Amino acid sequence: MARILLIDDEKMVRETFSMLLESAGHSVDQAEDGVAGVAHFKKQRPDLVITDIFMPEQEGIGTILAIRELDAKVPIIAVTGGSGAELNLTSATKLGATRALLKPVRKDALLVAVDESLGAGG
Repeated sequence: MARILLIDDEKMVRETFSMLLESAGHSVDQAEDGVAGVAHFKKQRPDLVITDIFMPEQEGIGTILAIRELDAKVPIIAVTGGSGAELNLTSATKLGATRALLKPVRKDALLVAVDESLGAGG
């Protein structure tokens, strides 16, 4: 299936998403913040990126912009929760995210978003 780069500062989210995505046949690489995520992206281009919006070091919006400078076509799914989440997800899609999901993300919604994003991104 696809190689997915998962960027989230919450270890539990990374582990949960990784297990779900791997059980669907995908290969998942993890990064704990945007700086590490962009560095990993430069070394090994994934087929899809899933990034949180609120993270230390470099937030998701900056991460999306940095990845878009490197690759205009790779699908990116932005996820976030908390206050202002909908506004942040709207900003993420305007700045280059393919899809946006509110936390907590339902398992089926994540898998649908991944499948649709991969179909749209190549």
